[in-house]
Amino acid sequence: MSGATRTDGDRRCRAAVLGSPIGHSLSPVLHRAAYGELGLHDWSYDRFEIDEAALPGFIGKLGPEWAGLSLTMPLKRAVIPLLDEITATAASVEAVNTVVCTEDGRRVGDNTDIPGIVAALRERGIEQVESAAILGAGATASSALAALARVCTGEVVAYVRSEARAAEMRQWGERLDIEVRTAHWSEAEQALRAPLVIATTPAGATDTLAPSVPERPATLFDVLYDPWPTDLAARWSAYGGAVVSGLDLLVHQAVLQVEQMTGLAPAPVDVMRLAGEKSLAARQDGR
Repeated sequence: MSGATRTDGDRRCRAAVLGSPIGHSLSPVLHRAAYGELGLHDWSYDRFEIDEAALPGFIGKLGPEWAGLSLTMPLKRAVIPLLDEITATAASVEAVNTVVCTEDGRRVGDNTDIPGIVAALRERGIEQVESAAILGAGATASSALAALARVCTGEVVAYVRSEARAAEMRQWGERLDIEVRTAHWSEAEQALRAPLVIATTPAGATDTLAPSVPERPATLFDVLYDPWPTDLAARWSAYGGAVVSGLDLLVHQAVLQVEQMTGLAPAPVDVMRLAGEKSLAARQDGR
């Protein structure tokens, strides 16, 4: 997909993150850090509290100064009918977290969460695993499953709380052409022995699993980043296991967004990560 490359004659370029709630979003910190490093001093990146009902009106009013949007819950599926096109990656999980406004006025949806997960794993030297486990079955779990379809050569076991969620995960497996077996959440301790564990659950959901971390854990990818570390991630690190955080995911998916919206690559991943770390540290100090 082509990025929204702008000419020197453009007065300014706009981008923003939309969602509800949105006040906690680190996206403005990451994108603004990238703009500063790339010399895009006339670019702006804002946040807007937008729910599903307000989304069509917001999209409809986007002017030529807009380069793109980042989307968080609950908008990742609601935005699809409002777009001119979505990429195959976004279509694979029916979720869009990135909208690029092209030079010819089209609005193209993409999903950078999936390649963001893959990039975060590769940054830690994980190119391929023989099997994996997913904790949870929400929207993030489907993106995690799509990422595993690229790096996992064997079975993925999803630990869920209901049969309805289990059926959804099996259906996603069939759609993504990856072998998925489901197990009840009560058996989630078994997940911790997998070569790669991806925790996609809300804050606090995996706390009771922390005492069950094995003595030699492999790799944990915990999609949370605030508060950090989670009890599970802290125990995992204490036992010498590799931990990939939600901030790693947030940074890598934002890197791809910056590249698509600005047309400039590579985006400054280290600068963006440092900005995110400083912002999170400031939040924690303020508590």
